[in-house]
Amino acid sequence: MSSLFSLSGRRALITGSSQGIGFALAKGLAEAGAEIILNGRDTGKLADAAVAMEGQGGTVHQLAFDATDHDSVRAAVDAFEAGSGQIDILINNAGMQHRTELENFPADAFERLLQTNIASVFHVGQAVARHMIGRGAGKIINIASVQTALARPGIAPYTATKGAVANLTKGMATDWAKHGLQCNAIAPGYFDTPLNAALVADPEFSAWLEKRTPAGRWGQVEELVGAAVFLSSVASSFVNGHTLFVDGGITASL
Repeated sequence: MSSLFSLSGRRALITGSSQGIGFALAKGLAEAGAEIILNGRDTGKLADAAVAMEGQGGTVHQLAFDATDHDSVRAAVDAFEAGSGQIDILINNAGMQHRTELENFPADAFERLLQTNIASVFHVGQAVARHMIGRGAGKIINIASVQTALARPGIAPYTATKGAVANLTKGMATDWAKHGLQCNAIAPGYFDTPLNAALVADPEFSAWLEKRTPAGRWGQVEELVGAAVFLSSVASSFVNGHTLFVDGGITASL
């Protein structure tokens, strides 16, 4: 049974993996046996993350590129494939948040959200999939959100981007399943991450969240690892185009 979930001999690229959810997923996949490619734009933070992971053993690469820049993504992925080896697993995790009431939402912030949260999934997904298709195998996991299915005041554009992530995931599966790829998404609920630091620090919001979530608490990033390992492994060989909610039951309850 353990062989179903083993990632030994696999190499995984996780975008936005110098901190938060991306870093937790990188550590989790490494513990399952995968060789890890960390990605981010800040080379200093990337190097610190690599040192932290290398201290736990395993092989770690650093691949710095801007996931919103199509040409840079393509060049970086192609160079890695040619010089270091194939990418078997891709987790599109890079993302950002901007909270402002919709009637006053800045147009430039809206554009940044589009580029970071959804265009990056297309850019990196396409660049990696071109190689996967040639090999007839590959795993792509896109990080969606509880906002893929729900909305809250002040984050309408973010909600739009995460809804788009789920639909792009379906499109990837529809186009690429015939080539041996499994393309799925994970939709985290409310997790204690740097992206949510302001909400975690707000006692009123935390009290509301604990009442609203059947599990009664914030999620911890390590609780996303099981879903990521499942979707990265042969255990999910016939799962395609699916969005897996890891949210403490918040989308199941009124």
